[in-house]
Amino acid sequence: MKKAEPSVAKSVSAAKSPFSSKLFEFLRELKNNNEREWFAENKARYEKDVLFAAMDFVTQMQPRLAKHSRYLLAEPKRVGGSIMRIYRDTRFGKDKTPYKTNVGFHFRHSIGGDVHAPGLYVHLEPDACFIAAGIWMPPTEPLAAIRQSIMDDQSSWNKVRNNKKFVARFKLDGDSLKTAPRGIDPNHPVIEDLRRKSFAGVSSLRDKEFLESDICEKLMSAFDDAKPLMKFLCDALQQPY
Repeated sequence: MKKAEPSVAKSVSAAKSPFSSKLFEFLRELKNNNEREWFAENKARYEKDVLFAAMDFVTQMQPRLAKHSRYLLAEPKRVGGSIMRIYRDTRFGKDKTPYKTNVGFHFRHSIGGDVHAPGLYVHLEPDACFIAAGIWMPPTEPLAAIRQSIMDDQSSWNKVRNNKKFVARFKLDGDSLKTAPRGIDPNHPVIEDLRRKSFAGVSSLRDKEFLESDICEKLMSAFDDAKPLMKFLCDALQQPY
């Protein structure tokens, strides 16, 4: 047993973050050179410092997320998995720059195939990193179901949104309607929440936190604090969590 101790200690000390400062350096440079020619010249850097690091991160998160909920997908794929595309859709909007200047991860619920499904989100962007838990801009029917669940059980909803651990880490964020949704009393006790278009808790992080060896554990600790919200939303959609 005594001989094994040094190797165990070495193994623990060898643990490191899947990310490095090179990821943030690449994103900063991309922001200042957001054009296809520059990206093509730096494609090898993107692959090594961003994409491969991102795939490693998802792989490390797989067993941790499985303990949190077996219904969340963690897929370390180049395309179609948990890593969001760096290529922007320039068909809509005034911004025609071809690339996103952030790296996004969506560990979505298996019931949905896009960003509008309930899930956990990780966002890496120089000086603007954050994590989120919940559902972003759901379509009409699931949004109506969530609002109905809030009205049917205001007590449970208040316990979720005011949960001490959740409030200590997250803040409900996102756009809201300017008036009450159709058919809902504008004087309803929880009208502020019923006007929400998204139900997502957001928490900011510093860049350097993603470079620390225990980043995966830190993220899962935060996501565990958001589990009551995730469960409420999935219950509203009649889905397990």
